[in-house]
Amino acid sequence: MPALDETIRDLLCVPRTWAIVGCSPDPARDSHRIAAFLKERCNVVVPVNPKATEILGERCYATLREVPDPDAIDVVDIFRRTDAAGVHVDEAIEIGVSVVWMQLGVIDRHAAKRAESAGLRVIMDRCPAIEARRLGL
Repeated sequence: MPALDETIRDLLCVPRTWAIVGCSPDPARDSHRIAAFLKERCNVVVPVNPKATEILGERCYATLREVPDPDAIDVVDIFRRTDAAGVHVDEAIEIGVSVVWMQLGVIDRHAAKRAESAGLRVIMDRCPAIEARRLGL
């Protein structure tokens, strides 16, 4: 099994705390559905959206820096346009998470290099739900 698949399998099989940057309160949006998917798999979900106060019954934060216990975050999952992703990657590096996951279509190679140089694992242009199905999880 390729190393990336092993990393993805590990991230999706062991419950973790996922900060979902760009999480929408709209159940029709992908970010909302993926947050719900992760929560259903016994993960803790921390929604990050400056325009919402609560999503999926969880308090929502305007930025990663505002999360009261950023040390508890294992994965930062970014649902933002590619041109906005780098700011959130830098925030993830700053608060000391171990993994940055950029969703389908979110490709920022420079931000990924910064994260990897800081010791973070990076998953880019992938969706947790699609990867779970692909890997039979």
